[in-house]
Amino acid sequence: MGKVLVIAEKPSVARDIAGVLGCRQKGEGYLYGDTHIVSWAIGHLVSLYEPEDYDDTLKRWRLETLPIIPADMKLKVLPKTKKQFGVLKGLLNDRDVDSLICATDSGREGELIFRYIYRLCGCKKPFQRLWISSMTEEAIREGFARLRPGRDYDSLYESARCRSEADWLVGMNATRAFTVKHGVLLSVGRVQTPTLAILAARQREIDAFVPRDYYEVQNDYGDFKGVWYDKDIQQTKIFEKERADGIAARVMGQSGTVFKVVREQKSQPFPQLYDLTELQRDANRYLGFSAQKTLTAAQSLYEKHKLITYPRTDSRYLSTDLIPELKPVLKTLDIEPYSGYVGGLFSMSHLPTGPRLVNNAKVKDHHAIIPTRRIPNFSQLPNEERRVYDLIARRFIAAFYPPYEYELAQIHTVIMDETFISRGTAIKALGWKELYKDSKTDGGSDEQPLPPCSEGDGVTALQAEVLKKKTAPPKPYTEAGLLSAMENAGRFVEEEELKEQLKDSGLGTPATRAAIIERLLKVGYIVRKGKTLIPTQKGMNLIDVVPDELKSPETTGKWEKALNHIARGAMEPEKFMAGITRYVNYLVQEAAKGKPGTVFEKDKAKSSGTKAQAKTSAQPEARTQAKARGQSNIQSKADAQAQTKAAGGEPLGKCPLCSGGSITANSKGYGCSNFRNGCRFFIGEISGKKLTPVQVRTLLAKGKTGVLKGFKSAKGIPFGGRLILQNGKIHIEREEQSDGKD
Repeated sequence: MGKVLVIAEKPSVARDIAGVLGCRQKGEGYLYGDTHIVSWAIGHLVSLYEPEDYDDTLKRWRLETLPIIPADMKLKVLPKTKKQFGVLKGLLNDRDVDSLICATDSGREGELIFRYIYRLCGCKKPFQRLWISSMTEEAIREGFARLRPGRDYDSLYESARCRSEADWLVGMNATRAFTVKHGVLLSVGRVQTPTLAILAARQREIDAFVPRDYYEVQNDYGDFKGVWYDKDIQQTKIFEKERADGIAARVMGQSGTVFKVVREQKSQPFPQLYDLTELQRDANRYLGFSAQKTLTAAQSLYEKHKLITYPRTDSRYLSTDLIPELKPVLKTLDIEPYSGYVGGLFSMSHLPTGPRLVNNAKVKDHHAIIPTRRIPNFSQLPNEERRVYDLIARRFIAAFYPPYEYELAQIHTVIMDETFISRGTAIKALGWKELYKDSKTDGGSDEQPLPPCSEGDGVTALQAEVLKKKTAPPKPYTEAGLLSAMENAGRFVEEEELKEQLKDSGLGTPATRAAIIERLLKVGYIVRKGKTLIPTQKGMNLIDVVPDELKSPETTGKWEKALNHIARGAMEPEKFMAGITRYVNYLVQEAAKGKPGTVFEKDKAKSSGTKAQAKTSAQPEARTQAKARGQSNIQSKADAQAQTKAAGGEPLGKCPLCSGGSITANSKGYGCSNFRNGCRFFIGEISGKKLTPVQVRTLLAKGKTGVLKGFKSAKGIPFGGRLILQNGKIHIEREEQSDGKD
C-alpha cells in the first residue's frame, strides 16, 4: 500500500501536521513517516500567465492590442519558488504516493493554492480535504478523523478560480488601457479602485466644506448644567452671535422651572465575538494598528503560537458543536490578567449560549475567532501579538457576562421663556463592561449622572456662558472606518432592493481588505496621516477618469455576491466569466475615449513601452503585485493644503469657450491660455467665493460641481449651491435652505 501525501500552505503548518502524523524524517522539501509524507507550498507557487507569456509582442503596452482575453487562462511556476514546486511535482507523480490530502488554509485562497499546483502538475490522483479552525494538536487530530472528499470543495475552487481570473482580466486590461491613454502608470483593480473611490468621495466632501461659526448658551445651575435649545427644531446651534449674547444676558441670574424630566432604562448586551474585520477595526481604534499589522499578529497567534482559532473568518458566531469547548477555554484563561473575571463563571451549571453567541445558520466556513485551550505565556509573546490576543480573550469572556445597564436622563428647564436641556448617564450595572473598566476599549459614557429632579422644581442660572464653536467637516477615513465601508458596500447603493441583496457582500473579503489598503498606499493613491487615510492628487485624478462602473462599490459587491453563489454551487462559473468578458471590453472602450480636463503629473520613468511598465494584476489583488516603478511623488503634505494652489500653471482642462486653449491658474483666478488670441474665458471670484483648482477641474470636466458652501448673496447672507457651466458661461444653482440647520 502506497503513502498519502499531505500538502500544507506553509512550512510551519506542515511541521505541525507532521508532528501529529509522526512524520519525523526529513527529505528535501518534505517530512515523512511510515504512512504519510508532508510537504508544503510557500504561499502561491503558481500564477496565471502574464500577457507576454502568451505573445511576446504584448510586452509593449498599446491600446490596439486590448482587450487581452485568453481563450484558456494558463498557469506558470513562480521563479522564486520553482525549487519547491519541483519537489511537489515529484511527490505528486511518485508511484509510491497513492492519494493526497489538501491541507492548505481552510478558505477560498487556500483552496486555489492547492488546486493550481494540482492542475499544473497534471495530477489525477484522488484527494481529501483537511478543514480545521485551529492549529492545536487536538484540532489537527480531529480534522484528520473527519476528512472530506476533495470534490466537496469543487465549487469553492471554482469561486476562487473565477475571482483570480476576473482580477487578472479587469486589472491587466484596465491598467494598460488607462496607463497608455493618460501617459502615466495607473494601477486599476476590481476591488482597489472602488475602495479608492470611497476615500475620494469623502475627500471631496471635506474639500467642499466651508466651516461656519455658531454659538451655544450654557447655564450653570450649581449641581448640573444645561444648554439652550430651540424647541421647534430641536437644535442647540445659534448662528447669530447677537442672539446668543441676548439670551445669555436675559437669563443670567434669573430663576426658572423644571418642566420635563425623562429617564430611560437602557440595556446593552455583550459585543459579539470577533471576525477578522471587526478585530482589525478595534485594533485600529484602540491600539493604532493598521489592518495589515493586525492580520500579521493574528496569523502568528494562530499558526506559530496556536493561541487562537482561524483568524481569516467572516463569522461572529459559534456553532453548537463548540459548546462543550467553552468551559475548557475559560479554564485556560484562569490566569492573570483574566482570572478575576472568569472565576465566577465556573459556578454556572450551564454557560449562557443564546443566539447572539451560538447560531449554526451564521457559521459558514469558519466560526468566530476565540482563544484555544493552549495557555499563553505572555512573557514570550511579542507586544503586538499579546495586545491582539488580549482583545480576543476579553471579547470571549465578555460573551458570558450580563448586559451593561444604565440610565439616560434629560432635564428640560425654562427660564425667561428660553428652554434649556441637560443630559446625563448613570451606570446601573457594568455587566460585561467590567472587563473594560480600566481601559479605553468599550469604556462607559463620559456624561455625568444628573441629580434627582422633578417637574416643577426651581432652578437658577448662576452663570450663563456663550460658547463659540465651528461646524465640523466630515472626518477623513481611518482604517477602522474604511474597513467598515468596505464590509458594508451596500450602504453606498441607492436602490433599496439591491442594497438589501448586498448586505452580505462587500469590497473584498476579510482576508484581503488589509492587502487592498496596503496596495493603495504602495502605488501612491493614498497616504497615511496619523490614523487617517488621505487620497493623493493622483488617486483623486484616477477616480475622475475611470467610468462609474469601475469605481462603484455596487459593481464589486454584485461580483462578490456572485462568487459566493458559485462557492455554494448556486451559479455556473461560465455565466460569471462571460459577464466579466463583456465588462472588460467596455472598460477598454471607455479608456480609449478618454476624459478631458484631467491631467496627471508625469512619472519619473515613462509609463509606456519601457521597463517601467509594471506587471499589474496578474496576481490577485489580495497578494503583493509586481512593483510599479516610477510612481508619482506622493504628496508629503495634506491634500487640503496642496489643493489651495495651482501646480505651477498645470492645465486644469480644456477651455469651454474657444476649445483650443487650456484653463490654468494665475494670480487673479483661472483663465484660458489662448487669451492672446482673443479668448476671454475667465473664472474669478463667484458670489464672494474663490474656487480651488480641484473644483475648477471638476467644473470643466463634468460641466457642474457638487454642492459648494461659502457663496454670499448681495446682502451678505451665506448660501450653498452648485456651479453649472453651459455655453462657456457659469451660473449658480442655489441649494434649498433648511431653517438654519447646517
